[in-house]
Amino acid sequence: MKIGMAGFNTTVTRGDVDFHVQTQDKGRTANYVESTVYKSGQVLSSRKTFYTSLLDNPDLQKKIKAIIDEQHNTILKEIAEGKFDPL
Repeated sequence: MKIGMAGFNTTVTRGDVDFHVQTQDKGRTANYVESTVYKSGQVLSSRKTFYTSLLDNPDLQKKIKAIIDEQHNTILKEIAEGKFDPL
């Protein structure tokens, strides 16, 4: 059983603030991709996308990779747009 796919760790600077975004597949026991946004070491936000409905899909690994990419890039865009500034 595969534990989980590799994900992304990205630091984004907006103004004088660094945001760190971690996105990863939590593996077949959890069946979701999780992204966590940090600012100054504190968790600002967490987002989960479950892929339980895709478990029988023959392209499961590609689908999970697409979820990881899309979720991570969406959060990076939200940071650039200022969504997390007030937090």
